Amino acid sequence: MIIRIIPCAINNYAYLIYDPTTAICIAIDPTDAGSVLAKSNKLGWHINYIINTHHHHDHTGGNLEIQKITNCSILGYADDWERIPGITQKLFSNQKISLGNLKLKILFIPGHTLGHIGLWFYEHNNFFCGDTLFSLGCGKLFEGTIQDMWNSLNKIRNLPKETNIFCGHEYTEHNACFALKIDPQNTYLYERFTKIKILRQHNKPTIPVSLSDELLTNPFLRADSIEIKKRLGYTMETDPSVVLLKLRELKNIFNQNPNLSTVL
Repeated sequence: MIIRIIPCAINNYAYLIYDPTTAICIAIDPTDAGSVLAKSNKLGWHINYIINTHHHHDHTGGNLEIQKITNCSILGYADDWERIPGITQKLFSNQKISLGNLKLKILFIPGHTLGHIGLWFYEHNNFFCGDTLFSLGCGKLFEGTIQDMWNSLNKIRNLPKETNIFCGHEYTEHNACFALKIDPQNTYLYERFTKIKILRQHNKPTIPVSLSDELLTNPFLRADSIEIKKRLGYTMETDPSVVLLKLRELKNIFNQNPNLSTVL
């Protein structure tokens, strides 16, 4: 399984996945056709499938043009049939499919949208999570509830710890700045931040990231930890979804004004 990251637009990531044994190529969340086709043509990979994690335009914008040029199939969540451009095959929660020799399981992870899915290539420990989880962050709640998001994050937390996480955007450095305000005593987080800054100074992706690193440093995945609860003024008995909602509210404020001193 060969993976190529394709930067698109301002901070999106699309992905090309290639099975060298069958020459099957999969495009995941093509933001725009030009970037994805240029990369596939350079590599000599013919795109056979597109899979969309959710319906937002910055993850489906290249669907129709790529489909027109390659005659590829487009796969997406069944309940988003009418919102994913060009979809030809419906995917269902917990469904296992094989594309070439690549096997994946569909995880239903709503919250960011109602029809969001994650793609777990379980034989290779690679998980494509779209905008549900970001490195050191999580997606905004455009359609789902906070309980939806917590349930989805728990599904991701329960994957094998060696799983590589591939998300839909390069937000890691900004997310790290927020995480340090929420979790200032976390030594693992400081170590990660140093590595993240070096990667971004050289314009390199911070993706993929191991789930084990995220479990140690991502405050959104740690909404049930006593450290995060105490920092936000909650008790050990506080439901994690309440903590997660507060984290999401603070992150929305931080996105507009990185000074959280008046809130924390």
